[in-house]
Amino acid sequence: MEFSTKQNIVKALKQYMELHQLSQSDVSKKSGVRKEYINIILKEDSNFMYDAGNKQGLIPVQHFHALAETCGFSIEKSYWQTQPTPQFVSVISNLKDSKEHGVTSVFFGETGSGKTHSIGVFASKNPHDTYVITVGSSDNLGDLIDKIIDQLKITTGKTKSAKLRDISKKMKELKAQGYKPQIIFDEAEYMKQPALCTMKELYDNLQNYCSIVLVGTDQLRENLDKLRKRNKAGIPQFYRRIKFGIRVIPTIDRSFGLFLQGIDKKLVNFLQRNCDNYGELHDCLVPALRESDISGEPLTVQLVRKVLNIPDGMYE
Repeated sequence: MEFSTKQNIVKALKQYMELHQLSQSDVSKKSGVRKEYINIILKEDSNFMYDAGNKQGLIPVQHFHALAETCGFSIEKSYWQTQPTPQFVSVISNLKDSKEHGVTSVFFGETGSGKTHSIGVFASKNPHDTYVITVGSSDNLGDLIDKIIDQLKITTGKTKSAKLRDISKKMKELKAQGYKPQIIFDEAEYMKQPALCTMKELYDNLQNYCSIVLVGTDQLRENLDKLRKRNKAGIPQFYRRIKFGIRVIPTIDRSFGLFLQGIDKKLVNFLQRNCDNYGELHDCLVPALRESDISGEPLTVQLVRKVLNIPDGMYE
């Protein structure tokens, strides 16, 4: 990584810290970069060298990548810009509402509608008290609790009840300091039945101190409905608490008008015919934009086919 790039990351990080009133300790917790490194990096005219006794060297590059990600600085040229799509606006406004009023909510939206990206933008603008947990297909409640603990950077007891008490204690502390804690479970459609059934337990421990938001596809809705019909323990009680906090994210505008301005009409038609969502549009368009920038070739259907190795006749 070039020295000038490191300097630009530091500039962006300082601006981010000032905007959100973050301390070096806060940045260390968010980024995972040691406070000693951050102290050196933020010094005026720093050469980004550490000195540990008899050992000296450059601070490893991965720490600059971590800091860039924390403050939202793009190291490489970006070929995809955030657009105010109805889905983005809906997710941001609903997250803000849930956070402001401390309510538990569930958002349903199509795959590839930008839910994860929107959550990332929101969390970046609320770094003190917003915690994003990405649900894995094999996660149980214990795994999710451990992920929360990892995000909070706290030490807890070993039992599930002790961990929940310690999480609740941390949220109470944040609330007392004037913050509005929020835990967002992204890709919540992967929540297994036991985890969904015990969401009420998490809710009961965090009620009045922290808003909880589950974000997923219609599969999450289907899973909740199945459990309700089977009267699974905890689900009717949990559903009662979220019933009026359910939000449906608008469907995707498959004309992709916000993303395709100034693009060749034949390519626009190709993308509209073959891309079902924003994720697919990104995966199709960005590699071609990058190649066009490097090679100077015009952005056309032919370039997209070449870059993605799509044979003629396919996706006509």
